[in-house]
Amino acid sequence: MDREIRSSVRGASVREAVHEWLRRRGMSTVFGNPGSTELGFLKNWPADFRYVLGLNEGAVVAMADGYAQATRSAAFVNLHSAGGLGHALTSVLTAWWNQTPLVLVAGQQTRSLLTAMPYLYAADATVFPRPYVKWAVEPARAADVPAALERARHIALERPMGPVFVSVPQDDWNAEAEAVEPREVAAEFGPDPAVLRQVAEALNLSRNPALVVGPAVDRDGAWDLMVELAERTRAPVWVSPYSSRCSFPEDHRLFAGFLPPAREPLSRKLTGHDVIVVFGAPVFTYHLETGGEVIPPGARLYQLVDDPQMAAASLTGTSLLTTMRPAIAELIRQTAPAKRPDPEPFARPKIPLAGEPISTAFLFHTLASVIPHGAIVVEETATARPVMHDYLPIRMSGGFYAGASGALGWALPAAVGVALGRPGQRVVCVVGDGASHYTIQGLWTATQHQLPITFVIFDNGSYAAMEEFGRHFGGSKRYPDFTLPGIDYVQLAAGYLVKGRRVERARDLAAAFEESFATAAPMLLDVPIDPAVPPLF
Repeated sequence: MDREIRSSVRGASVREAVHEWLRRRGMSTVFGNPGSTELGFLKNWPADFRYVLGLNEGAVVAMADGYAQATRSAAFVNLHSAGGLGHALTSVLTAWWNQTPLVLVAGQQTRSLLTAMPYLYAADATVFPRPYVKWAVEPARAADVPAALERARHIALERPMGPVFVSVPQDDWNAEAEAVEPREVAAEFGPDPAVLRQVAEALNLSRNPALVVGPAVDRDGAWDLMVELAERTRAPVWVSPYSSRCSFPEDHRLFAGFLPPAREPLSRKLTGHDVIVVFGAPVFTYHLETGGEVIPPGARLYQLVDDPQMAAASLTGTSLLTTMRPAIAELIRQTAPAKRPDPEPFARPKIPLAGEPISTAFLFHTLASVIPHGAIVVEETATARPVMHDYLPIRMSGGFYAGASGALGWALPAAVGVALGRPGQRVVCVVGDGASHYTIQGLWTATQHQLPITFVIFDNGSYAAMEEFGRHFGGSKRYPDFTLPGIDYVQLAAGYLVKGRRVERARDLAAAFEESFATAAPMLLDVPIDPAVPPLF
């Protein structure tokens, strides 16, 4: 195949060579919001390519993020010079924390004009997206653009995965390309055998071990291996704070629950465990300062992670650099079947009462009771996520996606990308009313592609997280007004050609969900909910 590719680009323009490179690399779905500096790339657009147009660059990058995660591959993003990249930077930040492989390409002005600082000029183009890209380049020669993209893709896929950036001057696309030889880089790597033996011995000798799973377990396709290890060790499995993926079935008998993003309550949850093994997550992600120990006194902690910076930043324990599949498979081989009884099962709260306004708990309980088998949940509900964990268990690999950065505006367009990457599967996007406005334009792309997405707006009429944070910090009540009165989400959806329905009564909620699931097109449900904010943890 390599010979075939080389011959196809010899004497070809950069545009032709890159189109062929995209085709051979399986990246013929391109996400973009272009301008004049990108027209050279888009000229003679191949009939077998799919261009996913978004109305905002932040939405475009989030769509590509969702698509790359859903397909477990790198995605290609077409942005417009410095302005387009600037609009996209919040989503680039989230892709960095999500460890999503994205190849971001933005136009630059014509090379001959660059010394005069022309209109649409990107000054220090490769500096602008840092530090939230793994690599950034503007090729020294037009002929080197295909080779730069090939290298960028490899870097994006190497662990820890993440976005990369290539700036391409407008006139480069018509220049003659230098032939590039595609090659493969094996990105997985195994653990240090001696240190892994220490982890296995600790599990074998432990009286009461605990396993903590983070997003890398699911990202690496190690879900089944994680279940096997848990069942072999009979250890309870906790989810790391703010995990952006589901890495263990939340209805399994060994599922223990979710660790909170604060030191003292997290350590308290792990009290009684003498060995703690963290897979594919930081130790630990904190949101609010509470003081306290990182882990209970006397416990030993081991972290298996693919990110050297994450390992170096850990506050305690022994860190082992590895991808998840080889490490977990070897731990299964080296651990003996445990004789201890199963831990106490995760206790879910009682069924919530129906009422008006609808409670967050009742909304999630109702969704859980009617959601189709195999549906994928995409989430961005800052104050409601702890309640979601109580009432909406995720049961399958690739069944849950959330933004890892904490920046708002990711979920709604990411759901579009997930739906494009997993055709035929129902996607349910649960998003706060405040968060929805950052990238509401994603609704238009959803309807252009007739994607089976149910968008659920958790409409509490405010940026409610600010109220809970205010209580936590103990400040005065004299804050600015963070309410959002008078916004009609059904009309907003209609403006983007998406059917919408407002659901105010608890007894209508299940039928509204089922109506949305019965259509192959996107639908938005605006659900006014009780503005009372549940505790953060």
